[in-house]
Amino acid sequence: MTNREIVLKFYEEVFNGWDLSAIDSYIKEDYIQHNPNCKTGREGFREFAEFFLGLKPHMDILLCAEEGDTVFVFFKCTLGNGAVNKVCDIYRLEDGMLAEHWDVVEHDVHLYEPKHDNGIF
Repeated sequence: MTNREIVLKFYEEVFNGWDLSAIDSYIKEDYIQHNPNCKTGREGFREFAEFFLGLKPHMDILLCAEEGDTVFVFFKCTLGNGAVNKVCDIYRLEDGMLAEHWDVVEHDVHLYEPKHDNGIF
């Protein structure tokens, strides 16, 4: 399985499937986190995921690319309350597991009034 396929499967099982039991299969114990709102390590991710999955998210993946040990995922994240976020997650994988994470998030894009006709996504 490629790194890209691993990340896409992770999104389907954990984020869209709301399955916390799958975390140990995907996240390294010493997972390095760069999002300032999330603790580092597998248990830090688990703590974040318990909160986040309570928001009933659904990720519609728009683009996903792999270069070496790095995978970029660009997606529309719709929460259970109707809020929509535009997100790009970047992962470094090691031995088939997520080892490091960065992200860029644009919150509440459903509230925007674009100054163009190109769409938000």
